[in-house]
Amino acid sequence: MSLAAKEDRLPYYRPTGNECTIFEMAHNNGLPLLLKGPTGCGKTRFVEHMAARLGRRLYTVACHDDLSAADLIGRYLLRGGQTEWVDGPLTRAVREGAICYLDEIVEARKDVTVVLHPLTDNRRTLMIDRTGEELHAPPGFMLVASYNPGYQNVLKRMKPSTRQRFLSCTFGFPAPEDEIAIVAQESGLEPGRVAPLVRLGGHIRNLSGMDLEEGVSTRLLIYAATLIAGGMGVERSLEVAVIEPLTDDDDVKTALRELVVTIYG
Repeated sequence: MSLAAKEDRLPYYRPTGNECTIFEMAHNNGLPLLLKGPTGCGKTRFVEHMAARLGRRLYTVACHDDLSAADLIGRYLLRGGQTEWVDGPLTRAVREGAICYLDEIVEARKDVTVVLHPLTDNRRTLMIDRTGEELHAPPGFMLVASYNPGYQNVLKRMKPSTRQRFLSCTFGFPAPEDEIAIVAQESGLEPGRVAPLVRLGGHIRNLSGMDLEEGVSTRLLIYAATLIAGGMGVERSLEVAVIEPLTDDDDVKTALRELVVTIYG
């Protein structure tokens, strides 16, 4: 199979810098990687693309407030009247030499980072206290984590001692020409009709003095373009895919609708 044909079979991702090279180098050298960037800018798709490109199985964990170390490592469960150990996604990734991706790692409980530390240095080990096992990560295993620096606060902040165990790569929203190509590819809407959407997204991200925690994501632009490609009107598509997801504030909604009118005329 040609290289071009192989690329066509991978989850679609359009590089915006040298992030693919960084990921490959990290993987080849057994180094953990931290992805930093706003919600919906392509971090998860990037990891999916790279895992497929490298031929590695991917275990993705969406971190949250209640995620504990046991959720990652595993636990004993009662099955058929007998107690049986069941590996968690991190343990399975270590055993198989796969990639484990912890999305929004700062949302997880503090005991999670303690478990990760031996995997992110020269030991590359995972201790399973409940079974007494000490797993050594084989070549091919890679730990990838992500978080959104814009949402960090005093209670949810990655400790420097943890952050400095990872290589880091910062993601932002794509340049307009790249974002047009991405949205068109993912939604099926022709680039000429995608261009105003991307222009709208850029204006929203540059707004100041408005009660928006974050600008519109590329993901939401893809949603809007998908609705438009499916026959829904532009105004309605933007209402349900951009304006409503961004805010509950009526005044902000009104301002966004006025911006839509300005862009689309």
